[in-house]
Amino acid sequence: MEITVLLFERDNRRLREEAADLLAECFPHAYGDCAMEEVDIILADGRIAVMALSGGNVVGLVGAMPRYGVTAWELHPLAVRASARMRGIGTKLLQALEAECSKRGGITLFLGSDDEFSQTTLSDTDLYVDTYAKIQGIRNLQGHPYEFYQKAGYAIVGVIPDANGLGKPDIWMAKRIASRLSS
Repeated sequence: MEITVLLFERDNRRLREEAADLLAECFPHAYGDCAMEEVDIILADGRIAVMALSGGNVVGLVGAMPRYGVTAWELHPLAVRASARMRGIGTKLLQALEAECSKRGGITLFLGSDDEFSQTTLSDTDLYVDTYAKIQGIRNLQGHPYEFYQKAGYAIVGVIPDANGLGKPDIWMAKRIASRLSS
């Protein structure tokens, strides 16, 4: 599968529709009935959207929005078609997004990775008690993507307990994308 990764062609209606279909496929609980509206948000002015194409069709999408001026960018979302996963597409999308954020003044790229479906040991527990010990001892129970992000250089920097309901946290991760700290 030959993959091309490039900035999203915002005015291309067919690609926008394919991106909406991708979001609905990857996140049916969140975008099953509002995927095109989410694509419009992802492609809004001032944001970054990167797509992965195979045979001219969208197989992956990643977006980011500036926060804290432009020094920190929030990654949202990252989606790869199920039929195209485990081929390095997500990694290539992240690398392209990181480079583009950095060009625009970004120092940090961060994301929230929800644990709505009890995929880690941070789910179904009281994260207001022994918070840091629980984060330090996190284990992946059912294919949660936090490990993918860790392999790409992201660190868990915190959690928002109960963000998605009782015992369903949002796991916050971040990566420095600037080349180095000033002395």
